[in-house]
Amino acid sequence: MRLPWLRLHIRAPAGTRLEQTELIFGAVERTVRRIIAPEEIGLMLDDVGLSGGGITLATGDQGTIGTSDGEILVSLSEKHTGSVAAYEATLRDSLTAEFPDEEFYFQPADIVTRILNLGLPSPIDVQITGRSSQENYAVARRIADKARRVPGVTDVRVQQVTSTPELFFSVDRLRAQQAGVSTRDVASSMLIALSGSFQSAPNFWLDPKTGVNYNVAVQVPPYQLPSIDALARTPVAPPGGGSAQPQLLANLVTATRDLAPAVVTHYDVQPSFDVYASATGRDLGSAAKEVERIAQAEKLPKGSQLVMRGQVDSMRQSFEGLVLGILAALVLVYVLLVVNFQSWADPLIVVLALPGAFAGTMWGLFASHTTWNVPSLMGTIMALGVATSNSVLLLTFAEDERAEGRDAVDAAINAGVTRLRPVIMTALAMILGMLPMALGLGEGGEQNAPLGRAVIGGLVVASLYTLLVVPTLYSLLRKKAQPADEQLPEAALTGREKQAEDERNAHGGQNGAGGPPNGERPDAQQPDGDRRNGDRRRAPAPTPRPVPAHA
Repeated sequence: MRLPWLRLHIRAPAGTRLEQTELIFGAVERTVRRIIAPEEIGLMLDDVGLSGGGITLATGDQGTIGTSDGEILVSLSEKHTGSVAAYEATLRDSLTAEFPDEEFYFQPADIVTRILNLGLPSPIDVQITGRSSQENYAVARRIADKARRVPGVTDVRVQQVTSTPELFFSVDRLRAQQAGVSTRDVASSMLIALSGSFQSAPNFWLDPKTGVNYNVAVQVPPYQLPSIDALARTPVAPPGGGSAQPQLLANLVTATRDLAPAVVTHYDVQPSFDVYASATGRDLGSAAKEVERIAQAEKLPKGSQLVMRGQVDSMRQSFEGLVLGILAALVLVYVLLVVNFQSWADPLIVVLALPGAFAGTMWGLFASHTTWNVPSLMGTIMALGVATSNSVLLLTFAEDERAEGRDAVDAAINAGVTRLRPVIMTALAMILGMLPMALGLGEGGEQNAPLGRAVIGGLVVASLYTLLVVPTLYSLLRKKAQPADEQLPEAALTGREKQAEDERNAHGGQNGAGGPPNGERPDAQQPDGDRRNGDRRRAPAPTPRPVPAHA
């Protein structure tokens, strides 16, 4: 959506007629227009009652269960000055004080949050399933009452309503038999009067001109049934139009008042009750943990189960997958570095530098008051990758310095000084690129803002770790090592040294007087210990003999 929306759900007492519910919505609209300035409201749309029938109830996220509830969509104009969260908090307090008999809660209006909620009207869903419906409903009510007292947990309610008033008609079978009608005839007469004849006797009419079928149904006009007395005067005719006289409904049935569920929900065939809640002013993970702790403390009836569903469940699964991915990546990177450096200690230096990047992401999120979520975790992965590459380059340069004969401390200092500019340039370029995202600029920018803030915080601290901690760790781990010219094998010689040695060997082979006698190898006269240990020290070049003048 281009402009922010408010999605307010209103639930009147169970059994409220549609006309009365519409009047309640009108009063709520006037309160909304009083709190939010008229010039800040672009559009206000009411959706009263259950629209679309059972399909909407089964597939939508409205939470509407009957004629006693609905929702109001408020579109804010470009002139609005407050945020959506501020308006919701003000409306929540004001409407609850002015309309104590009604229940108010806000639902997500943006498509991203509605998708993340997996079709549920709230991100937190405590679901209780089991055959003990009355006991499970009592447990759900207790959980909702306790969850309302948790700071930051708002819009807590039990979705199912079990106190809808109903009329129960009991047929006097003896009187019905004497009148020549059956229980089925009584039920059919009531069904036709209240909802039409199409359910019991469907009929169609075919238009001969267009060939279109039309449903044909017979129903008593609703305005002719304003009360129970009017319904009791409904005639009940015997089947087949026999000689028996039609009887009034009041002569055959006895009406009693009772309470019944307005909607019945099931999960895996089991009856279910849902406690919905949202998080305001705090992160969803901590709020869900508090609600789950309250729910786990309740004692469930035998055979019942309690499960956390909604966005909380998908969030936890995403976190587990990303954390496992990070650990697997660390192990794989360490193994590859071991193969590359042919050492177990050098890759350990790179791995020990990664906590700096992780600490930087935590600092960036804390300083910007950003929660730990999936985008911030993705930013953490990016910061860890850049920190790893910088550490590998610095470590490689230090190894090259040691190969030229410098000790570990000098090699670490030279590597840090030389890699200072590339590390700073790499980090600065990425920080500047992530700055617009971290500020949340543009439409929908707040969705990816945690990613940019995590990357910026991680790179700031990771760069300092790379330039200070990595050289320090390298010098400490290599401090007791031998000099490079006594430790490295023949394969570690630089290209220039190998080329010079090859030229000397070739020159010695061509000059018979300068080479070893009897075609022996140059290193044949070295001690066995030096040849066995791969000593890099070479024998001095043979002194050329003076050339006679007559030659």
